[in-house]
Amino acid sequence: MPTFAYTILYVPDVAAAIDFYERAFGLPCTFIAPDGSYGELSTGATTLSFASESLAESNLPGGFTVARPSEKPYAVEIGFATDDVPATVATAIAAGATLLAEPNTKPWGQVVAYVRDPNGFLVEVCTPMGG
Repeated sequence: MPTFAYTILYVPDVAAAIDFYERAFGLPCTFIAPDGSYGELSTGATTLSFASESLAESNLPGGFTVARPSEKPYAVEIGFATDDVPATVATAIAAGATLLAEPNTKPWGQVVAYVRDPNGFLVEVCTPMGG
């Protein structure tokens, strides 16, 4: 069975994206390419990665749709589990995120909130399932 290794977000500025996620969620940077076109953050077994839009253009000859905060978010999200959703959301907002949905308790007991990162990607902040 394949192993889920990473998610890559295509961004205009890799260093700025890494800086945001370090400040917003405390994720340590484990690699950044010397030319700044690619970088990785440690999240455990799976890596959250960033590639410059220009690198993505060279890899995807058919093109792609760029994420922008002025547009609606894509139908995909990055999720971070935490025991303190309100505090994590507040830290993310202080780092530059935009609040989309205040923390809300779902019928199954999970607390969930939504923010967008400075590039427009949707980020869910939630308590662990069952917790």
